[in-house]
Amino acid sequence: MTRYILRRIVSSIFVLLVIVTASLWLTRQAPSNPCQKEKEANTCACMKTFKLDRPTFPVWFGQAVDPVEGCQFWEPESSFSLGPINMVGLSDWGDTQYFLYMEQLVQGDLGPSMRNQNRTVNELLGQALPYTLQLGFQALLLAIIIGIPAGMFAGLKQNTAADYTTMTVAMVGVAVPNFVLGPILILLFAKGQQGLGWFDPGGWDTFKDSILPTITLALYYAAYIARLTRGGILEMVRKDFVRTARAKGLKESTVVTRHTLKGTILPVVSYLGPAFAAMLTGSVVVEQIFNLPGIGTYFVESALNRDYNMVIGAVIIYSSLLVALNFVVDIAYTMIDPRVDYEDR
Repeated sequence: MTRYILRRIVSSIFVLLVIVTASLWLTRQAPSNPCQKEKEANTCACMKTFKLDRPTFPVWFGQAVDPVEGCQFWEPESSFSLGPINMVGLSDWGDTQYFLYMEQLVQGDLGPSMRNQNRTVNELLGQALPYTLQLGFQALLLAIIIGIPAGMFAGLKQNTAADYTTMTVAMVGVAVPNFVLGPILILLFAKGQQGLGWFDPGGWDTFKDSILPTITLALYYAAYIARLTRGGILEMVRKDFVRTARAKGLKESTVVTRHTLKGTILPVVSYLGPAFAAMLTGSVVVEQIFNLPGIGTYFVESALNRDYNMVIGAVIIYSSLLVALNFVVDIAYTMIDPRVDYEDR
């Protein structure tokens, strides 16, 4: 297990490195940058401040940086070209945008925000992360509370009206996207001319304000968990050891809880890691609908404003959570199912 954990840590670091590299490259492919907005008073000073006057990587094709009239950009000590391929000398690699960003990243610094003056990405995302995490945890818990009992109920009542009704509701939950469900919940339950007035339509001042966003985010995953649980139940009830338990005269509740449930939730457990990560990334839409102060709000605004550091910072947080949760799920598998052993992998 120790070797497996070490291998997973190394592979996770490599995955995050690839994601950061790809994100840095993709953001620089935008047709404009935060220093070239129409209202930017001093484009030259801005680009020098954020090191945008340097090539993104040591090797590039075509023109590394669009020129700005009257502005003298950074010049490498040495560079050469091979047709369309350009490269700076080895001594200048540390001055490229990629290496400068990686240098501050290993120190835990995500850099300054390019659109929120005098504030860092760490500060802004640090304020928003608790809201996103709380919303994700609440949605995951609600999805489990609804999904597993509903799936077990449908599976134990196979091919009955209860089974068909439960799965029909689950299918509706899977089919309705959260950007449709959210406005419907606001229309029905929020304060307004037609709503019941139980909740505020936007913002997050108290726990009550998080209820509608939590329901909006959770219902899709609750429906999916219900379908997975039902499938697991239908598979397990046909196992020989379950039939033997029933033949011994054990109560149905004992058969379900002691013999059927553990095998049933294995597919659910494997789904929970990616599901929680999807909830956090999917909360971008929900946070916009309900005007929540989470990471999703900053992510959307930074993408529109070409705030490179904020975009990459949000991507790093989302990616780190996804990698970490998948790792936790793999370890949890060994605790639930003793047949799973990573020692030889």
